[in-house]
Amino acid sequence: MPVTEDGANGGRVGILVGGGPAPGINGVIAGATREAIRNGLDVVGIFDGFRWLSRGVTENVVPLTHDMVEAARLRGGSILRTSRENPTRDPAMLARVVESLRALDIRYLVTIGGDDTAYSASRTAREANGTVRVAHVPKTIDNDLPLPGDMPTFGFQTARDVGGRLVRNLVEDARTTRRWYLVVAMGRTAGHLALGMGTFGGAAVTLIPEEFGDRSVTFGLLCDTLEGAIAKARANGQDHGVAVIAEGVGELLKEELKEHPLVVVEDDEHGHLRLAEVPLALIFKRILQDHAKARGKKRTFVDVTIGYELRCADPIPFDVDYTQQLGWGALRYLLQLGEESWHDTGALISLQAGEVVPIPFDNILDPRTNRTAVRRVNVTSDRYRSLRAAMTRLERADFEDAARLEEIAAAAGLSAEEFRGSYARVVGL
Repeated sequence: MPVTEDGANGGRVGILVGGGPAPGINGVIAGATREAIRNGLDVVGIFDGFRWLSRGVTENVVPLTHDMVEAARLRGGSILRTSRENPTRDPAMLARVVESLRALDIRYLVTIGGDDTAYSASRTAREANGTVRVAHVPKTIDNDLPLPGDMPTFGFQTARDVGGRLVRNLVEDARTTRRWYLVVAMGRTAGHLALGMGTFGGAAVTLIPEEFGDRSVTFGLLCDTLEGAIAKARANGQDHGVAVIAEGVGELLKEELKEHPLVVVEDDEHGHLRLAEVPLALIFKRILQDHAKARGKKRTFVDVTIGYELRCADPIPFDVDYTQQLGWGALRYLLQLGEESWHDTGALISLQAGEVVPIPFDNILDPRTNRTAVRRVNVTSDRYRSLRAAMTRLERADFEDAARLEEIAAAAGLSAEEFRGSYARVVGL
């Protein structure tokens, strides 16, 4: 039977945050805490994700009150901090997580994080064997979790808004100073954030990993793409602009990056290359400057990386409302689980058409990777095609029109044949 509105089955609610920050975390904490208190349950905030629990340490917690979470819900960051601790890499660590939760009398656990935290949450539920109920609220500014109905992950809309405004400032600076900015935007495996920032900010061109499909991608191809766009912009009378590059293209360049002298980076706790620590923008800048110098041209490029500035921004109204619903929904899911449902592996909390819909972990985690599938930008959709049409990019038509090809080639300081030989591969010719 489901528990009653007054939380008759007892126990405490625990809340923890894993992975990187995202705008709206405190809103989820507030939504879950207020609903737990309304049902007569005490709430314990667990600091630093799974870090201390996996070590058997139970002191790094704090009682959460209505006033505490109300004061924080509109703020960025996380009042419980966060970490990337991965308890699933050692069975003993996972066992200590469950032992620690039991020692704290936590019967209901709300985890907030991305796919790695989701997997840790599902393994915790399985290890607890029904003694701890688990609900996971998905979080990432990358927007790369496949939520139903094309719903964004919380924090994405705020990050896009803040990042887009930063790009707009750079567009104006580029216009004022007649230079090009190369902006790398955070996004580990998908181009949603870069595309959103570039579109809102008015970037001349945005490169995302999805657009290259199965093509073999190198720094050479990407720089040719950028140089072609810059030449076309000059032919159009615009000798300045902003190019946004999704951080995720680094995943396509792993082999080159391993050998690059500017890259000294280790994998994170979950085996991912720490792309945020790879100076992609600087590498692109130096390659483009070297190319220009080799042709006797002087080009001013400025490298900028935008990512950490977005993660702890105050949430915009969309994410304030969204996270309240998610936190509230996580508690409703946990409290309404019947005794016969205790031994499932918990669920990811989603919103579908305004309704809270729990998705069992077993339905979203790929058993081969232990992660959720990645939601990438659909480059065949009308949405992407419309955004791409607004960019300054080389197209096949530019090579098929002899007069147009001459104009663009002249802007690059090349003959038409030289330009074709150097840049035709950008459009697959």
